Amino acid sequence: MDFLKHVLNEIKPTEEEAEKVKEIIGNIKKRLKIKGAVVELGGSGRKKTWLRGSHDIDLYAKFDFKKYKSKDISAILEKELKKHFKIINLHGSRDYYQIFINGYTIEVIPILKIKKPNEALNLTDISPFHCEYVLKHDKSDEIMLAKAFCKANNCYGAESYIGGFSGYAMEILTIHYGGFLKLVKSIANWGEKTYIGDKKLIEKLNISKKLSPLILIDPVDKNRNAAAALSYEKYKKFIDACREFLKKPGKELFIGKKFDEKEIAKRFFGKKILFFEVIPLKGKKDVVGAKILKCFNYVKMNFEKNGFKVLDSNWTWNDRALVYFVFDKKDLSDTKVHYGPPVGKVKSAKDFIRKWKKYDVKEDRDKLYVVIKRKFVRPGDFAKNFIKNDKNLKGYVGGVKRIFEKL
Repeated sequence: MDFLKHVLNEIKPTEEEAEKVKEIIGNIKKRLKIKGAVVELGGSGRKKTWLRGSHDIDLYAKFDFKKYKSKDISAILEKELKKHFKIINLHGSRDYYQIFINGYTIEVIPILKIKKPNEALNLTDISPFHCEYVLKHDKSDEIMLAKAFCKANNCYGAESYIGGFSGYAMEILTIHYGGFLKLVKSIANWGEKTYIGDKKLIEKLNISKKLSPLILIDPVDKNRNAAAALSYEKYKKFIDACREFLKKPGKELFIGKKFDEKEIAKRFFGKKILFFEVIPLKGKKDVVGAKILKCFNYVKMNFEKNGFKVLDSNWTWNDRALVYFVFDKKDLSDTKVHYGPPVGKVKSAKDFIRKWKKYDVKEDRDKLYVVIKRKFVRPGDFAKNFIKNDKNLKGYVGGVKRIFEKL
């Protein structure tokens, strides 16, 4: 498959990008001066598996184990970072920090320098061993193809609001199967649940780590499922994507579908589409994304609760948070049937008749009902009223910037 060489050339970081990242890291290293600690590149940058256009950099601030094992290395790092940069504090098993330089998001993670993974006092201390594991297998090109393919099919990202494959999970899988094509062929044959790793280690896993459809034993930290965050939706979606690739392999499968109004309107021509541009809350990306997802599900539920059948829906959050819902072009009828209790439940039936005494109460299959006028027959009218008056939405997003409709 010669086209994969062309894909690789397009997804590999350019020399200009590599130089820019090198310059940013050098600048941070020069400024941070902590006795007994060194700053080094981590994550996909260190593993040489980062993709072109990625503006995320992971840096490890490695503290000497003997000197700092009993100290709060997060607080020490924070104090030093604040001298030179404007930072955002991110909470985790050990606090870490985010800084922004020239369009790049840099996460500086404090870890203890250890010789073996079992010496770790915190999960993050093991991170450099993940880098070593990936580097020693020398599969960076194959991993980049796997990541790009996963990303194009919207299955990439272990954040709770995405529920996809983490970068490290894709690295382990590509190494395990021996390359991109072997990975795709193997995943296309996955069943309802997949187990990769020693059976005894899988059995020892905590029950909460076995809820994922994929049990993938971390080759570095064997007490961990590296795919614990993977949802059934993304698992099945990626299996389908791999099957599609095998049926009709092509470069276009590495290009994600555009998520913009024009593209969506074209895809659902002849239908009614409602777009919501929402204002995300401020905070940690994973938490903010999870809130947007809750907002999306909440709005969808209320559409359906009020008689509007949602034919398709989705959302994205990059430069902006955009949500859409697709409906039939035809408006709802002016009236709807509102059912009450069974006739046999005498007290409830009397209460229903009393409540709806101005209406013609009828009976259908031993159940009382009335025909009432709908308040809204168009999803757009319902949406505007709902957004304006619903109080629960404020807990999910900062507001709705605009609602617009495409026919």
